[in-house]
Amino acid sequence: MPSRRTVLAAGAGLTTALATAFTLGDTARADADRRLRALISRMTLEEKVGQVFVTRVYGHSATAPDQADVDANLAELGVRTAAELIARYRVGGIIYFTWAHNTRDPLQIADLSNGLQRASLGQPRGLPVLVSTDQEHGIVARVGEPATLFPGAMAIGAGGSRADARTLGRVAGGELRAMGVRQDYSPVADVNVNPANPVIGVRSFGADPTAVAELAAAEIRGYQAAGVAATAKHFPGHGDTAVDSHYGFPVITHTREVWEKLDAVPFRAAIAAGVDSIMTAHILVPALDDSGDPATLSLPVVTGLLRERLGYDGVVVTDALDMAGVRTKYGDDRVPVLALKAGVDQLLNPPKLDVAWNAVLRAVRDGELTEARLEESVLRILRLKDRLGLLADPYVSRDRVGRTVGTKAHLATADRIAERTTTLLVNEGSLLPLSPRTHRRLLVVGADPASPSGTTGPPTGVLAAALTGRGFTATALSTGTAPSAATIARAVTAAGEADAVVVGTYNVTATSPQRTLVEQLVATGRPVVAVAVRNPYDVAQLPSVQAYLASYSWTDVELRAAAGVIAGAVEPRGRLPVPVQRPDDPASVMYPIGHGLRY
Repeated sequence: MPSRRTVLAAGAGLTTALATAFTLGDTARADADRRLRALISRMTLEEKVGQVFVTRVYGHSATAPDQADVDANLAELGVRTAAELIARYRVGGIIYFTWAHNTRDPLQIADLSNGLQRASLGQPRGLPVLVSTDQEHGIVARVGEPATLFPGAMAIGAGGSRADARTLGRVAGGELRAMGVRQDYSPVADVNVNPANPVIGVRSFGADPTAVAELAAAEIRGYQAAGVAATAKHFPGHGDTAVDSHYGFPVITHTREVWEKLDAVPFRAAIAAGVDSIMTAHILVPALDDSGDPATLSLPVVTGLLRERLGYDGVVVTDALDMAGVRTKYGDDRVPVLALKAGVDQLLNPPKLDVAWNAVLRAVRDGELTEARLEESVLRILRLKDRLGLLADPYVSRDRVGRTVGTKAHLATADRIAERTTTLLVNEGSLLPLSPRTHRRLLVVGADPASPSGTTGPPTGVLAAALTGRGFTATALSTGTAPSAATIARAVTAAGEADAVVVGTYNVTATSPQRTLVEQLVATGRPVVAVAVRNPYDVAQLPSVQAYLASYSWTDVELRAAAGVIAGAVEPRGRLPVPVQRPDDPASVMYPIGHGLRY
């Protein structure tokens, strides 16, 4: 056993080593900041203004987009191509969207990323572009197959594994980096405590702030270990609203005490995990700022709470500035200026880039916004680009795309994680698992919502194929989210030829025709297995169903896992990360957090 003197000496040596490391770290950071400040000192005011903008641009190519995308760029941005946009506005970032035709396939995405970098570095004093996207997985995914698609946040919450959350971030981050995407607007750090939340829901890890904090922090560490900036969103917390901030202005009535115990917990954990960026929410929380301004434009929220109280000095990015929640009080020329004055660094996707860019330029020239304040944000953005290695080498290799994106190992990892998330909510009479010996002929009906990435589904077809692969003979019949009487009658007739029915439900309400469909299927006497392919709250609306599963999304990876559970090839291991309340008495909980049956 070592002596106390030996231990003390070792401790002293460790302390000295740590002190030296911190000194070296501080010195390196100071040297990096001097280098970056020197870069900033050589920039024109227009170039500094450009650095704080992250914008959309249409097309699969930086220089040769399709004519329809040229037309869209001219109509919305006043330029023909991404290269022209960068030359005119010197933007610091570009965000990829499926609908902007930026994400056809991995090699094309890599080529687009390289084209953006060439266009930007070809300018005088050119700097690399920070390419970003919303790749949350689950119901929000901009990059689709053949890239690896993972279960979404609430599914990960049902699995409850920090290791799986970190693996998701590491693998997904590695694939994004290979394609030149270096900032991901994920994970969602909102605590979803409102079942009626129309915009967060299954994008959240759940309703328990501690669990959300642990999983968000783990995913952040995974992404950032892969060299991709993670983004915790939506500060100060968007989980308790019944209004979608894309279309309205949500108000959250939490007290300051509730905010500290609920909403703040995951953001504190994200900061402790070293998160590279935090996204603001276009919401009003009067307890935090009673001015009537959305959090994105609030000095008390962004600077007072996030910067000063929580001690965050990383990059703060707005949610998209074309959303209604930030445009209800001020015009599009005031919003970007007020966001910068509040303490934000990156201005994401303004509806009219020319209006926003010129408004910031004018605010600095008129003295409303000091150039020193603008430079604070530019420095944070350049620090992030430097930390991600963009200043050293912003380009990606096409060979690396093939070696990294959608590999068999990555796809298998996604399937294994998904199989730990499916939650069995109801199993009366031990109906599940089904056996091909007793229920060979299956009818799969239900909702077929559009693929989040445009590359997967339709859900009924995926479920039917997966069940057929498990030894059943499964037939798919899409009935939609609002089936007509004729569609319901057709499904009921088809059920008469089946040994059992599997029905996918999607956000069922008290008045939803989906309820009629399911009730009439149950009335046939055939066994009915329901799968909630989005919100797990559906189960409360359909008490007559014998067996109910929650998959938390309709993406292929989650539906394959649900099929495995139905067939008994996969043990149901997920547990509810949110409570399911009685629809007629929200104070009464039917299924609590942690509920999940086993075989």
